[in-house]
Amino acid sequence: MTEEPDRPAAYREPQQARSAATLARVLQAAEEIACDSGLEEMTIAGVAKRAGVAVGTIYRRFEDKEQLIGALTERMLERREKYVAERLRAAEPSLPGVMDAYAHALLQSFADSSNLFPELLRTRGTRSLDRGARTITELHRLLLEAAHPYTDRIRRSDPRQALDTAARAVLGACFHNSVRPDAVTGEAARRAYADELGDMAVAYLLTPDRRRNAGA
Repeated sequence: MTEEPDRPAAYREPQQARSAATLARVLQAAEEIACDSGLEEMTIAGVAKRAGVAVGTIYRRFEDKEQLIGALTERMLERREKYVAERLRAAEPSLPGVMDAYAHALLQSFADSSNLFPELLRTRGTRSLDRGARTITELHRLLLEAAHPYTDRIRRSDPRQALDTAARAVLGACFHNSVRPDAVTGEAARRAYADELGDMAVAYLLTPDRRRNAGA
């Protein structure tokens, strides 16, 4: 069986703490440069200079710039998954609490390097889109798991499908905010917008669907 041509070889994971720390510096430097100047302007030499390492150090870990960008995408998506999971674990134990935590966590995670994240998914082709899809699947799983104890509160005819719809709506709104030119910015404005998204999702979940109303 041949490898899929669109799938890059995995970069070499560090085995020692010192190497892991160097890799973290490299990826942080790559993210900072990409956020400031864009992916096209990011170079291996520029990343090495900002990270304070030799160019050869990066090439021992990554074959080329595309593999470095792949690792950067992985890092950013993993960070979002972990952040949303932490916020959901800390959520108020109720359906509104879970949806509110989900909306706030997603909006904040997109605000983190918001100008870079959409570019990663738009310009890197199938690989990034596939990895992004896995993250969306994981975020759905996290929400369903956190909301499971409160599904009896949902008044839609199919509670699980309703949660999926609410999750998609909130995720879509957060992603859209990150790419629009008049994005909601600033901590207070983001908090208010997240509150609105959470309220919208809860109102939907607690409203019987039209088929049920029609048969009443």
